[in-house]
Amino acid sequence: MQRIAIFASGSGSNARKIMEHFAHSEVAQVALVVSNRRKAGVLKIADEHGIDRTVVSRSAFNDAQFLQSLAQQKIDFIVLAGFLWLIPTYLVQAFERRMVNIHPALLPQYGGAGMYGMNVHRAVKAADEKQSGITIHYVNEHYDEGQIIFQATCDLTPEDTPETIQQKVLKLEHQHFAPVIEELLMSKK
Repeated sequence: MQRIAIFASGSGSNARKIMEHFAHSEVAQVALVVSNRRKAGVLKIADEHGIDRTVVSRSAFNDAQFLQSLAQQKIDFIVLAGFLWLIPTYLVQAFERRMVNIHPALLPQYGGAGMYGMNVHRAVKAADEKQSGITIHYVNEHYDEGQIIFQATCDLTPEDTPETIQQKVLKLEHQHFAPVIEELLMSKK
């Protein structure tokens, strides 16, 4: 049974879907939630599911000693689900091809520093795009530049607002993220 750590900074809706997906799985279990914000909603969701959780400071996160806490939890795979810090090189190297992120747009467009949440959806709307979607990718040392694993699209209309784009994209995230993670974990067995 593989052990997943979810890193999240916000409300945790993707984390919740992942926890629910793996709750009775024989492939993997969510063993740890890591957040950089003490009041992140994802921490409450971890508590509801009986999953260990921790809040990490930037200095602790950027220190390679952080690997020891992941090793103590026997973490095999890391999922970034709305985690807003750049991942340090030591962690990318330790979890090469075992760490994934989801981005709320079709990379390589609308990625990079500062491109998260509503910033992405506003940019998509401002460009009058006909489609948006999600990108699940491996994590490297740069925001949103890791190898793409999976993309799904949704059509946009001129009437769409950044808020309705967000709703369409979130629906894709909830539909696809956990199954893609499971496929990756099964291929690594």
